Amino acid sequence: MNKNPEVDMLKIPRVLLRIVANKYLLAFVVFFVWMTFLDDHNFISLFQDQQKLHKLNAEKAYYENKIESDRRKLKELQTDSRNLEKFAREQYLMKKKDEDIFIIEEK
Repeated sequence: MNKNPEVDMLKIPRVLLRIVANKYLLAFVVFFVWMTFLDDHNFISLFQDQQKLHKLNAEKAYYENKIESDRRKLKELQTDSRNLEKFAREQYLMKKKDEDIFIIEEK
């Protein structure tokens, strides 16, 4: 072992200089900084786009299920007059001539 601390202190900058001067490491650091912060399609925006895509796919699935449900209801209303009458009474509060409607709201 070397007992002279000055020699050890001189080795540290040389090692750091070798690491920093390494062209592959330098290229990687520049690429990483560029792709993380500077590019239009950087890693941060890609992550945000993935989150937005996931949210939109979930919303799409919800609306597809809603459309299918509404199609079934529409088919029931078009095929059965009793269902049509029930729908009109419940949704639009329609009534027959000599009828009274009482709306009871639950708390």
